[in-house]
Parts: sequence; structure tokens; C-alpha cells
Amino acid sequence: MQAQIIPNLSVDCVVFGFDFNTKSLNVLLIQRYLPSTDNGKPLVDDYVLTGYHVLENENIDETASRVLKELTGLDNLYKKQFKVFGNPNRLMNEKDRIWAKSENFNERTITIAYYFLLQTHEVNLENSQHKAQWFPVNNLPALGFDHRAIITEAYSDLKEKSMYKPIVFELLPDKFTIKELQDTYESVLGIEIDNRNFRRKLITKKFIVKLDEKQVGISKKPSHLFMFSKDIYQKVYKENYLINI
Repeated sequence: MQAQIIPNLSVDCVVFGFDFNTKSLNVLLIQRYLPSTDNGKPLVDDYVLTGYHVLENENIDETASRVLKELTGLDNLYKKQFKVFGNPNRLMNEKDRIWAKSENFNERTITIAYYFLLQTHEVNLENSQHKAQWFPVNNLPALGFDHRAIITEAYSDLKEKSMYKPIVFELLPDKFTIKELQDTYESVLGIEIDNRNFRRKLITKKFIVKLDEKQVGISKKPSHLFMFSKDIYQKVYKENYLINI
């Protein structure tokens, strides 16, 4: 027997991805498109976060993981539940009401929001049935529902947490250069960081381990590679800032 949805309870997922080519933090969005049955012209044509109703037989974390896997094919990623959005008018925009009616969607729906962290290249968008696309977090397209507010809240939480928790490393490969780490911090925090100070502070962190390896495929002065040691971090962890800028 197929599990039934809880009609007025959903999960929305903000998928953050770091792009090493553009050195930008991005959000994965899906197209929301509804043509008119009269003339074929679009009644709704914008983008939204991926999300879905909670099923009666699953907990909220399971819903978030299911929604993410259906969109990206990935699981076991860093995820953070950060806020519940329950404004009674959150789906009352004209386009949202048209969409809700077409999808038999309850207009009084409460959503529990999560964000996930990964690298953009980990997601294959070529065969995305929802026409998923990456957008820079500071240059988003027209968005449906209250999803701009959800993204803003998620980004604010990510910036705050990245100052005292090592979640930025979730956006990096297992082996990285100090420059790649700095680029990631600068993109997440939206600031420029002094190179020398950053390197001096970061390499004193015992949980950032210098490897006996260098970049490959680099013709001029390949940089040393480093890794984040979760084991060391958990042993020395204290509730203070990971980096001081």
C-alpha cells in the first residue's frame, strides 16, 4: 500500500553548491512552468526550491533525504534543518494560487526547511526532468512561493555557522589547497580575505593536515594539498571561531 501524503506539511530543500570554476556559491533550483489550456501561453514560469509533502510513514529528516536523492541522486550529504515557515499567506501570491490549484496543493501548507552542502560538479543536470539549474546565491531568478525568503534565511545561517563550525569543508573535495579553501570561505562569507593572514591562521589548525602531495596537472608551482581531519577536530573542538578574519 502506497504511503499517503500529509497534505499541509512539506519539506523544502536549499541545495548549496560551490563551483570551483567560477568560485561562486550557488543554489540548485527547478523550473516551475504551467501553460494555459486555452492558448498555451505560460500562466506560471519561474523557479522554486525542490520540495515535497511529508509522507505519513516517514519522519521529517527522511523526507528531506528522499527529496534530495530524487533531485540529485545523492545521499549522505551534510544537511541542516534551520527553520519552519508557516505564514498563512506564504502561498497566496496569484501565481502560487494558480499553481496550487492545478496541483491540488493545500494553500495552507507549512514547510520545514533544510539546506544541503556539496560541490556543483557532483550533480548531473543533463537528464533532470525538472530542468534543474544552478544559480549564484546573489543572482537568483524570479522565484515562486516564499522561496527567496527561505534561501535568504538558509544563506544567513550558513554564513553564521561557517565562522565557528567546519561546515565549509563540506563544499570542498577531500584534498584541497589553501587557495581553494580561501576561495570557498570568501564566496560563502561574501568578503575578501587577506592571503597571508588566512594562511597563517589556517595552517596552525591541527585539524587541517598538510599532505605529502601536490596538485597534479599544474605546470607552474603546484600547491601543496591539505585535508580536513574530522577525528582531530572532534578531539580539539571548542566552541569558538574556526577562523578569525
